[in-house]
Amino acid sequence: MAELAQYQGTGKRKTSVARVILRPGDGTTWINGRTLEEYFPRPTHRTTVMAPLRLAGAEGRYDLRVRVAGGGPTGQAGAVRHGIARALVEADPELRVPLKREGFLTRDARKVERKKAGLHKARKAPQFSKR
Repeated sequence: MAELAQYQGTGKRKTSVARVILRPGDGTTWINGRTLEEYFPRPTHRTTVMAPLRLAGAEGRYDLRVRVAGGGPTGQAGAVRHGIARALVEADPELRVPLKREGFLTRDARKVERKKAGLHKARKAPQFSKR
């Protein structure tokens, strides 16, 4: 029996990592054992996640299986978006240019800056007193 075609992509944002598997299908979503609507109740996160598929015009053409860990909902949504975009490029190399142009293939490298010794926060210094 022929192996079912599947395309993989790893997406990252902040401290979140998402492993995405795209399979030709009817558009079923599975994220950590839940549907897209259950896992991302906020419409903004759902829009973020589905943006690469919408741009590629492949919304109902692929089944989506995602394992995502680390960070919060926004970071996880960004990681899933990044992973989906990478998997789409693996499925169809012609999509690389439009996805790259929209910034879906660029890893958002912004992370929380660490707190430094002697400061209140990462950059907030104690109040200066002349006397």
